[in-house]
Amino acid sequence: MKHKPIANTRFFFSTAPLPCPYLDGQVERRLVTELVGRDAKVLHDRLSVAGFRRSHGIIYAPACPACNACKAVRIRVDDFQPSRSQRHILKRNTTLISEIVPAAATDEQYEMFRDYQNTRHFGGDMARMDSLDFRALIEDTPVDTFVVEFRNEATGQLMAACLMDRVRDGFSAVYSFFNPSESLDRRSLGSYMILWLVEHAKSVGLPHVYLGYWINNCSKMDYKAKFKPLEICIDTQWVDFEAYEANGQQDYQGQEAPMSVR
Repeated sequence: MKHKPIANTRFFFSTAPLPCPYLDGQVERRLVTELVGRDAKVLHDRLSVAGFRRSHGIIYAPACPACNACKAVRIRVDDFQPSRSQRHILKRNTTLISEIVPAAATDEQYEMFRDYQNTRHFGGDMARMDSLDFRALIEDTPVDTFVVEFRNEATGQLMAACLMDRVRDGFSAVYSFFNPSESLDRRSLGSYMILWLVEHAKSVGLPHVYLGYWINNCSKMDYKAKFKPLEICIDTQWVDFEAYEANGQQDYQGQEAPMSVR
């Protein structure tokens, strides 16, 4: 008997439980689906707006059995004004030049990525990635993905790089890394790349920059709360981050995010 595919069907799967990389004592699970077929870009757009994140050829959202701490956040570009400290970061990096390049991994990028992982995230899963794993991180994408390279204007040295996706209403920061030399710490390159994404989104008329997941009281995620005005996705609704915090993270009103994946 010949199998007939079910039209317009999308299958979601739950990953096996693993120790949470952010919160001690918690277990992580994810709801995932593949970004395949002719509607991959449309699905990526719709699920990104609903709080999902892309990794390689899949898109996922947290589905942890006893925790809902991970919340997707995005910057509201049109209303963003850099703080005093962020203006200093922009000023300190005026000697950098940026270039948007195709999502094609290079040896130069991998060497910086390896140094960054060994210095900033030694012992983590990504620190064990070899050059083939890195190539997959950059190139395994079915959607509109680019790399932004930041170089020293005088020397041409690669200083930082950001892997980003283009979505319907903005840019999604997938992963960023930078030269980990202690002499470069004053540049705050991680924050600078976010500020650059905001400026670039504004220049091309896109309203949001998606920053991935924020976790309350998690030191690895605290920096995201500094880019205000910020919106947070609660039960597929985007609500004002400051109002969400001010109301005890319970009472809020937001704009419903479309969840249809047909």
